Amino acid sequence: MSNLPIYLDYNATTPCDPQVVETMLPYFTTQFGNAASRQHALGWQAEEAVDYARQQVAALVGADATEIIFTSGATESNNLALKGAVEMYAGKGNHIITCVTEHKAVLDACKHLEKQGVAVTYLPVDEKGLIDLGQLEAAILPATILIAIMYANNETGVIQPVQAIGRIAKQHNVLFFTDATQAVGKIPVQVMTDEIDIMSFSAHKLYGPKGVGALYVRRKNPRVRLTAQIDGGGHERGLRSGTLNVPGIAGLGKAAELCRLQLAAEGQRLSQLRDKLEGALLELGGVSVNGDREHRLPHVTNLAFQYIEGNALMLGFNKHIAVATGSACTSASMEPSFVLKALGLADELARSSLRFSLGRFTTEEEIDYTIQKVSETVQTLRKLHPLNS
Repeated sequence: MSNLPIYLDYNATTPCDPQVVETMLPYFTTQFGNAASRQHALGWQAEEAVDYARQQVAALVGADATEIIFTSGATESNNLALKGAVEMYAGKGNHIITCVTEHKAVLDACKHLEKQGVAVTYLPVDEKGLIDLGQLEAAILPATILIAIMYANNETGVIQPVQAIGRIAKQHNVLFFTDATQAVGKIPVQVMTDEIDIMSFSAHKLYGPKGVGALYVRRKNPRVRLTAQIDGGGHERGLRSGTLNVPGIAGLGKAAELCRLQLAAEGQRLSQLRDKLEGALLELGGVSVNGDREHRLPHVTNLAFQYIEGNALMLGFNKHIAVATGSACTSASMEPSFVLKALGLADELARSSLRFSLGRFTTEEEIDYTIQKVSETVQTLRKLHPLNS
């Protein structure tokens, strides 16, 4: 293989699509205006670029353009959604419901809110990584203002029953917020069909640039209101002040358009490659899939390898193949994945699990090479394991 290392960590970040880069470039140089400068042509050009990108992003998720708020990424969007809703609806109640396998950007924001007196219910998941809808409904109290359940998990790719969650939220007059960072651009996400009220996502997970994201905020049935977390010039409907990142926003718009046009074909191609990789590694024996195999993203497989010590497996091939043992945001920790532990995995097996996430530029040749390299490493390490000596 000439193009080493092979990149199979698309859930951590994606490369910018060349068409996205091409779209962004003018807004760094010749069309560098501030989108809030309404007195001259350079400002108008920038504002026009932002408006167009807003329409492109809205089209991807079935929203109205006025419902898209641009942010610096999903972490900011998550914080604005959670803290903004809690502050705005404090008169109605101070209870929110979330899940133990959420991304740290949601869990840590919830921990922050708990310190301020907000009551948070953390729903468990079953061994497949799915919440129980009966438990969700039973957790709703008169004081509940928000349900925050992620669309698809970043480590396992497991997709939660979003439509059903949305319906339950509506029946109980509770807002439904979903962190859809891993889902948007990968599978069909439609905010109206899914009964979503607030939704976060990020450009760099869908072949756009880092440092830009969005928050969908429903405008009617119900009209959702949030308290701004950054004060300033009143940009983005007063919800997110600060000079707009025009090149980044234009890039997110183009990335969203490309994903919308390629969604079905890309999903089918990647699921076939993923299944080929997964099937070959399962044949090694002592390998199992973490999480639900039916309700999951088409490009992700999280595999547990028995009888192998911790990070030894990844160290065996990480010069050649880029994969992950867990979330990119918690990879500095040596602790086993909290997501996999929530599925019931023992520490040793959780530490011996790898996430393979494929993407737009993954080739069949790369998958063949990965199968060969991982298989060789597994067989070598198993010979060294105490149980096999």
